Amino acid sequence: MLDIKFIRENKDIVAAGAKKKHIEIDIDKLLAVDDRRRELQLSIDEKRAEQNVASDAIASAKSDDERKQIIARMQGVKETLKLAEESMQEIMKEWRTMMIQVPNVPDISVPDGESDADNKEIRRWSPASGDGGEAPEFDFEPKTHSELLLTHDMADYERGAKVAGFRGYFLKNDGARLVWALEQFVQSRFARKDFTPIIVPSLVRRESFIGTGYLPQSEEDLYKTQDGEYLAGTSEVASMGYYTEEILDKKQLPIKFFAFSPCFRREAGSHGKDTKGIFRIHEFVKYEQIVLCEASHEESARLHEELTANSEALLQELKLPYRVVVNCGGDLGLGQVKKYDIEAWMPSEKKYRETHSSSYFHDFQARRLNIRYRDEGGTPRYVHSLNNTALAMPRILCQIVENNQRADGSIKIPDVLQGSMGKDAIAGTH
Repeated sequence: MLDIKFIRENKDIVAAGAKKKHIEIDIDKLLAVDDRRRELQLSIDEKRAEQNVASDAIASAKSDDERKQIIARMQGVKETLKLAEESMQEIMKEWRTMMIQVPNVPDISVPDGESDADNKEIRRWSPASGDGGEAPEFDFEPKTHSELLLTHDMADYERGAKVAGFRGYFLKNDGARLVWALEQFVQSRFARKDFTPIIVPSLVRRESFIGTGYLPQSEEDLYKTQDGEYLAGTSEVASMGYYTEEILDKKQLPIKFFAFSPCFRREAGSHGKDTKGIFRIHEFVKYEQIVLCEASHEESARLHEELTANSEALLQELKLPYRVVVNCGGDLGLGQVKKYDIEAWMPSEKKYRETHSSSYFHDFQARRLNIRYRDEGGTPRYVHSLNNTALAMPRILCQIVENNQRADGSIKIPDVLQGSMGKDAIAGTH
């Protein structure tokens, strides 16, 4: 959430940011509602001050008549105050509803565009040639991950749909072992870094979704329980809720979480997309990087690059060709200032597909969740927040099996996973 003072003083910038993100918001209407809110608050404060003065006068009145006269005069003030407070409740509902819909202002470096098709590539990497390298070509027609997993009895989509419905799946044999090996791999790499490992709830109250900006914008993509909680599509939601309504010491910053949770997404806007295999599914697991830092754009930008580099290092160890794109305005969420997507190569599709998403928010989420720290002078300030995927599974299996398939139908296991798997290749069927 943006500061209303900032919105007032930078109305044109906020409006231009919303336009760049292709989000409709009437800033003039919001400011008109805020004018009414401020007028009512002034009136309420004046009436309460009158009441306080009258209370003192009643206490010091020298006779019952004088006391009755003061009480009679204040009856009208009391009624006026009651009406003003009722009006304020209605105005505040409208004000809050509009405030949480105002998008954060994107960084000046964010390119214009309407969708992910307009994202701009900034670099790519391949195992054969390193930075700037092109994705390798096969001397045979590569199979899809869906075919490969079925051929090697690593997945069962038919029974998955029978049990879990559309986009349901079972992973089995080396499909399950690969996921477990990947979990050991990513855990071991982050054990070397200054991150706090944390397992967070997937079932989360509405307030944390509003605080992180997933509500009200993305409600259709969330599963909701009969008790009012939601199933989170990322551990970012619960991790950011961890310090809600707290004031931290600056010495604690930056706080870095390496967070794990099962994740759930309805994929409501994705009917007809990636219906085969395990690339786009409703239920998965994910390790996430979440950071809270001091209120500094420079620090946010530095940490954004650091989180992105962490994920790139994982893909390089897995020897997966990838590229990094900077997301255009239309492909940014409500609170994101800037976002990178990391996309690994899919040989069967001859294109790169997203595996990681790296974002920073300035104090947008912290204002909503009221997470602050005291600076050197003791003044409370809102923290800045960032997040980035560490590794999401089983999606990454799509790129692993496709990029490591061989002409004889076998699949090479990435070197860094061979110890956990106990072999160097997946060959034949079980």
